[in-house]
Amino acid sequence: MDVKKGMFQIEVVTTGELIAQNSDKIYGPIGLTNLRGFNDLKILDIIPDGTVVKQGDFVASLDPSELLNRIKDEETNLEKYNQTLLSTQLDTSEQLSNARDDLINLKYSIEEKKLAMAQSVYETAETKRKIQMELEKAERDLLQAEKNYKLKFLKNKANMSVVLGQYDQAKRKLEQLKDLMKGFTIMAPREGMVIYHKNWQGIKQGKNTTFSVWENVVAEFPDLSKMISKTYVNEIDISKVKTGQSVVISIDAFPEKHFTGKVISAANIGEQPQNSNAKVFEVQIIINESDSVLRPAMTTKNTIMTALIDGVVFVPVEAVFGNDTVSYVFKKTRGKVVKQQVITGQSNENEIIIRTGLSEDDKVMMVPPEKSEDLAFVALSTEEIEKYKVKPPIPDTTEKNTADTLMEALKDKPPRQFKGGFKKMPN
Repeated sequence: MDVKKGMFQIEVVTTGELIAQNSDKIYGPIGLTNLRGFNDLKILDIIPDGTVVKQGDFVASLDPSELLNRIKDEETNLEKYNQTLLSTQLDTSEQLSNARDDLINLKYSIEEKKLAMAQSVYETAETKRKIQMELEKAERDLLQAEKNYKLKFLKNKANMSVVLGQYDQAKRKLEQLKDLMKGFTIMAPREGMVIYHKNWQGIKQGKNTTFSVWENVVAEFPDLSKMISKTYVNEIDISKVKTGQSVVISIDAFPEKHFTGKVISAANIGEQPQNSNAKVFEVQIIINESDSVLRPAMTTKNTIMTALIDGVVFVPVEAVFGNDTVSYVFKKTRGKVVKQQVITGQSNENEIIIRTGLSEDDKVMMVPPEKSEDLAFVALSTEEIEKYKVKPPIPDTTEKNTADTLMEALKDKPPRQFKGGFKKMPN
């Protein structure tokens, strides 16, 4: 295997999933959070993921069983309050009617006393006094009865107000529940593509799944003009990934198509996927181009260009052997093979930089030869080891990485051999 010298590309390759940068939410019935006991709703039916709809088209239907039970309960309550209202109205009417009759009778009694008083001109003084006292008593009784009637009227009015309020409240609640029932059939608010919403666990909300009424999102209208590849980078490589870095993106469904993009966010805190002990960090990559083939949930391959180093010597990773202390290669020289000590630099998926120990004219072996333990070991000088023992940091190449340059280079080269559009960094 020939030793190579030239532009060395450091990249992080990940698998991602397309999502829309922006999307409009399709909500469920508004107001369920005001009702106690409603936490989750079941989707009975929903159109296929990715269906294009027109305004007013059917999108989904929700399970109304719990709401129907609430409506029945509220209808029972309303009937109960209606009976109470009718009973209170009858009692009030009867009580006030009797009180008015008593007032009329008292007024007649006073008139009788006044007539008796007028006819007592020739009666004795004692008889006159008696008739006078009876008249005064009848007038006092009328005044007291009028006061009692006013109090009774106000009391009955207050009672009616309470009962009527309870009835109106139950009626409004029943009307609200029936209005909510209309929202259990979800229609498209506008034209567009409908995709399933993912809950906090990342699970799509399809048929027979449930969603939280607090989030209250049934589905989404994605904006397909700007797409993002959502991916996860392992904790070993996340230190290499920075916002602004250029990315080459390919779509599994259309392998002949390539797109460019850049990293717009990289999580600071890792997360642990289910059934895995590894930590990963969420990274979002915005795609520069717009294409009708790009759809949410498509699988992408993302080649994140983290660095380009020019004028360096590199070999396949498999050609380097050794341990944490000493690294070496099997170098062919003058018809024989030796163990040549080397000092390595940065690496990518397939190749590694040799900082010292090899030149571009050398040849190395990918597999140890027979009796490799008997081969001569060619050590580096102490000066070389001291000079190269500290690895340089990975250079930042996020400047001037234009999409045009990326795509131009991509026409003739697959992503791994991409060499254009980056700021070249010295070794």
